[in-house]
Amino acid sequence: MLESIGDGPLRRSAMSVARANDDGSLHVRTRLTIPAVEVDLRMTTSGGPGGQHANRSQTKVVASFDVVASTVVSDADREMLLLRVGHHVRASSSRFRSQSANKAAALDALAQKISAALLRQPPRRATRPTRASQVRRVDEKKARSRVKEARRRVED
Repeated sequence: MLESIGDGPLRRSAMSVARANDDGSLHVRTRLTIPAVEVDLRMTTSGGPGGQHANRSQTKVVASFDVVASTVVSDADREMLLLRVGHHVRASSSRFRSQSANKAAALDALAQKISAALLRQPPRRATRPTRASQVRRVDEKKARSRVKEARRRVED
């Protein structure tokens, strides 16, 4: 699952580390665990068809995290989160019929979003084209030029 936030595609390995713990806290990476008290959970009814059960049961879970009010996020990480995802990070789940399964899925999705937003891309290393690639490019340009030249009207 590759996801793009901000500066391009993200690596798969860094996104698989983030997860929700059993106590409701979010383990984002090795040195960052967001406590459950900083994550706001809201339960609502799921949309779509489903009859009486779907209209009455509050099984959809919306998890949100306030970046500005957080006490565990460092200033550098806070700047990056604000730049990439804004003041609030939200994730919701209504895939499952039970509230507990949707809560776990929403918390996992929230941890993944925060982890993805905090992932730093390595700086691009400038490289020069190889001599062979330069020769190929010039040869292709010459071949294209000959094709276009052959299309021109022949003058006597």
